[in-house]
Amino acid sequence: MTVGEKKLIDSEVADTDPHYEPYGWHHWPSFPWPSYQYRRALGETQEGGGTVSESFLAASRMIPGDYDSWHKEWMIVADANMKRGEAEEAKGHIQTAMNCYLRAADMYRSAEFWLEPDDPRRLPTFDKCEKATGSFLQWTCPQGEVVEVPYEPGKPMAGYFIRSPFGRGKQPVLISFGGLDSFKDELWFMTGRGALQRGLSVLLMDGPGQGATLRRHGLTTRFDYEVPVGKCIDWLATRSDVDMSRIAVSGSSLGGYYAARAGAMEPRLAAAISHGGVLSLYDRYKDRPENHGLASHMKWVFGADSMKGVAEKTRPFDMRGVFENMKCPYLILHGGHDVLGVQAAREGYDYARKAGVDVTFILVEADMTGAEHCQHDNPTLGQELMIDWLADKFGIDQRKQ
Repeated sequence: MTVGEKKLIDSEVADTDPHYEPYGWHHWPSFPWPSYQYRRALGETQEGGGTVSESFLAASRMIPGDYDSWHKEWMIVADANMKRGEAEEAKGHIQTAMNCYLRAADMYRSAEFWLEPDDPRRLPTFDKCEKATGSFLQWTCPQGEVVEVPYEPGKPMAGYFIRSPFGRGKQPVLISFGGLDSFKDELWFMTGRGALQRGLSVLLMDGPGQGATLRRHGLTTRFDYEVPVGKCIDWLATRSDVDMSRIAVSGSSLGGYYAARAGAMEPRLAAAISHGGVLSLYDRYKDRPENHGLASHMKWVFGADSMKGVAEKTRPFDMRGVFENMKCPYLILHGGHDVLGVQAAREGYDYARKAGVDVTFILVEADMTGAEHCQHDNPTLGQELMIDWLADKFGIDQRKQ
């Protein structure tokens, strides 16, 4: 962990009451990592991933810093939404059912977050998250698809493909990945909805080290992410409704590296977006201690048994000598008060620019809100900035939709 990163999220706080910071609502200042994750869930309510009142209700019942309490209280509100969604669907109240399913999906995602990889509650909670998303997608227009993209024999990557309701025939596509701890069911709130609103189809994916691909197949992450991205493009090429000349990739948080790597190494991509910038992952991970707030998840994703082991596995996750291959336009979107730091994004931008990349760097400052990591405090703004940039690059005239 860098010194700057430690100061931002792990430093002692003077004001231990809930309060607002430049990066958003800080619910439990004495417990910064759960507070950060709560800020994430709270932000996604505005994209349909819950309601503000239900989120505060769940938090009011939690024991701060107690992860069993975190799981229990999110499950209560998630189950209530899922049950209501099914009841309303049976009555023919489809929009209400869709709203409930979408809320349930993100609440189950939150509930699952702090469980250990081998916790017997983890996969059943994740199953409920996927079921809720699948129930929602049955009623989108056009209807969303639950897909499996071939990857390794008997071990496909899980995803969702959704066409935009705007535009006919072959549509441009955004392939969207999460990062260290985000997966396909959260991507609706981070990139998916915004892309569909602007005339792009979306392929929301769990790549190696993510979501169902990690949980069901044990597939950990890899540095050469152009391989899974290439598999996604191969799959898109089998469809008749995809404009193969306008395919983009985005990745959030750690996925910012994945998108940058794929944008440099996969020539079929027409644009790439790092929703969170990075140059060298090892430079960020080399000093992270065993008691890091996300240590358990990091070891799971990288297939390591210690934080030192994680750091060693990050050595090839480096864009130096790789950005030189990037031919497509590239966007870095980063929070100006990101609790995980800003230095890595600046380094990535400076290097990419010097390497001749057509790179745009947007740093979101506090007066806009959205200054948190991946705009978790205001994901609507994050989508607007990313997808408007992409729509412009793809020549989409939103006035004619």
